[in-house]
Formats: sequence, structure tokens, C-alpha cells
Amino acid sequence: MKLLLKFNLVFLLIFALGLGAAAAVSWRLLQANARVEVAENARLMMQTALATRGYTSAQVQPLLRTQLKYTFLPQSVPAYSATEVFNDLHTRFPDYSYKEAALNPTNPRDRAVEWESDIINQFRNGYSAQEIVGQRSTPTGESFYVARPLRITNPDCLVCHDTPGVAPPTMLERYGSANGFGWKLNDVIGAQIISVPASVPFARALQAFKVFMISITGVFLAIGIALNLMLFAMVIRPVARLSAVADRVSLGETDAPEFHRRSRDEIGVLVQSFGRMRKSLDHAMKMLEA
Repeated sequence: MKLLLKFNLVFLLIFALGLGAAAAVSWRLLQANARVEVAENARLMMQTALATRGYTSAQVQPLLRTQLKYTFLPQSVPAYSATEVFNDLHTRFPDYSYKEAALNPTNPRDRAVEWESDIINQFRNGYSAQEIVGQRSTPTGESFYVARPLRITNPDCLVCHDTPGVAPPTMLERYGSANGFGWKLNDVIGAQIISVPASVPFARALQAFKVFMISITGVFLAIGIALNLMLFAMVIRPVARLSAVADRVSLGETDAPEFHRRSRDEIGVLVQSFGRMRKSLDHAMKMLEA
């Protein structure tokens, strides 16, 4: 087996092992990074919704207070404003869905379904963390979600949600008196939940993984080609020439041309040693002939 072939077989083995190890490590890291990126986007959207709630509560509600005596305007409700703003964001980020799920909401569209109720109850039962990040199975596949508690910290909210007797009559005309009451200050009444299909971080990780693997494969191939050229120029070619000269000398061809190499590496030392051996052999042959 030729030396260059042996070298390439060893290089391919090392390449395969290195590529496999890099693929395993990078895939796990890229998946984790993709999940972190999606979660950070979800947190940013939650903060946008909270900012909208705060703006509505502090600046919009006071302006609409007079009109609320005559007709109920959902635009004055912080949860409504936050949801509407997110619905607009949803047109640009269709993979993300937002809901302010509540156990006892005024607006029926905000009522929590079973899995959302489980999350809200975790926060209500003293769950220490202020955020839950998880994954659940849905009929359309796995879904990744980020949830934060909705806590009543503004006493003004109780004007509409304490008892039907103190709630604005126009709100009762729109939603009735059966839901959205009995809230208490500092109670967790719901949760902000942003969901995104698990295929989204998977697709992002897969795209980055493909780019990474193509890049690292290209680097390995470039290194392999460079090493082959260096090996051929610095080892294979001089050794082959030296081997050819040695073969001719071994067959008694005393007129075989000498092979010169001035380098100080191991090949150069071998050439010099062969040259001295050839001179010694020629000298010995002449002594025998004499």
C-alpha cells in the first residue's frame, strides 16, 4: 500500500471521527441556542404587551372615563389593548401566538383552557419562579411556550373586577355579571402565554447546523488537500526519487545519477547518508577489482 494512500486512509478516519463529534456537540448547542433565541423573542413580546397594558391603564383609560358612562369601550381595557397590539405583531411574526389566559375573565376569548389553567394554578399555588418555559404536545405537533403570571397590582383594576355592584354599567351590558369578578389585590388571575411551534427553533437550529457542517467539511477538505500536496512535495516525491536511485544502484548501475537534497530535515539527512553509503560501496568495489 502506497504511503500516500495510507496517509489518506488515516486522515479520512480522523476526519470522520472529528466530523461526527463536531456534529453531535454542535447540534445540541445549536438546538439550545435556538430555543434561547425563541424564548428571548417571546420575552420581548411579553414586555411589549406589558408596556401596552401600562400605557392603556395610565393614559388611555383616563381619557375614556367619560365615554365609559355611556358606552363600554374595550380599548380602555389593558388586556384588550395588549392582545390587539400583539395581533398586529402576529402578522409579521406568524409563528408566535399570544394569550392573556385567565381563570375568570371578563372577555370569554381570554378564558384559559386546561393546560393554561394548569400553568396559572402553578403560579397561584406559590410557584417561586416568575416564568415557566416548557414544551407540550398538540394535535399539530410539539409546541414551545413561555408563560409569566398576571398579578393584580393596580387597585384601579378592582373598579371593574371586584363586584358587579361597583363595575361600570356599560361593561355589565356588554359582558354580563357572571364573569370577571371577585379579583383581589395581589392575586394571580391569569398568565401571559406565548406559544410557538417547536419546529421553529428546530428549523433555525437545522439551518445553522447545515451551514456549520458544510463549512467545517470544506475546511477539512481544504486541509486534506493542503496536507496531501505538502506530503507529496516534501516526502513522497523525494523518497520516490531516492528509491529509484537506490534501486538502480542495487542492480549494479554505477552510472546512476546522484540524488541531491540540501534540506536539513530527515529526508535531507537520509539523502546524505545514502550518498555516503554509495561512495563507500563504489570505493569497496574498486578495492575488490584491484
